[in-house]
Amino acid sequence: MTDPLDNLPVYLINLPRATGRRERMEARMAKLGLPYTLFAGVDGRAEEARLLANTDVPAFERNMGRKVLIGGIGCYHSHLAVWETFLASGRPVALVLEDDVIFHDDFLDAVRLGLRTQAHWDFLKLNCIRAKQPVSQGRVGPYRLNAYLGPATGTGAYLITRETAAKLLPAMRRVTRATDHEINRFFVHDFRLRGLEPFPSQLEDGESLIATGPGGYSGVQKFPWYKRLPNYRLRLGNHFRRLWWLARHGELWSRSRDLTPPEA
Repeated sequence: MTDPLDNLPVYLINLPRATGRRERMEARMAKLGLPYTLFAGVDGRAEEARLLANTDVPAFERNMGRKVLIGGIGCYHSHLAVWETFLASGRPVALVLEDDVIFHDDFLDAVRLGLRTQAHWDFLKLNCIRAKQPVSQGRVGPYRLNAYLGPATGTGAYLITRETAAKLLPAMRRVTRATDHEINRFFVHDFRLRGLEPFPSQLEDGESLIATGPGGYSGVQKFPWYKRLPNYRLRLGNHFRRLWWLARHGELWSRSRDLTPPEA
């Protein structure tokens, strides 16, 4: 039987100056035994002027309720650059990893099952920061394939189809939100965002340089509550838009069906 991992491009995003993180990830990848491409992330600190010129700062602050983190904008553009490379490869699906992922023992088996059930998702999360109000679309081996009525954030490890990457790339050229918040607007971009739970990987404790930059998350400057009112309204609106999209596509109610395909 052909292993679905054999034709899978794997991209590991890492800032060249983040040598400690790279060494830890190289050791984890070696233990995993999965071939990969080390992808140089976009350094927000080094390219601040260029990145901010492509960011709608007022829209970002309104949408996120906080100041821009330049490291986060670098992370945003790193994922876009990975998708461009992936599309140029001609492959149908890619696995994208950030440099702060810890793999569980079942990670490769979970990826294999995810690839075998590709007909049921367009973007498949393999870990998360938040995954609120999951709605099961069915069982995949020992996992649940979940849609999300609440926010599903984090881009530490995911599978993405080339159709989805081609759809998101032009829509995300201008930065108005954090990477995962824009991806979470599946109801705007019209694709099936899913998570495979229990997640087969997790994020390392600490702060990723690629996502935050100097100061890490401790440098986040949230506005006072009264200045975040537009953001609160947006979050509420997004909740109803997710509900409507899932209902319209018949995905709002949990299902116990078995989506696992037979062995080839």
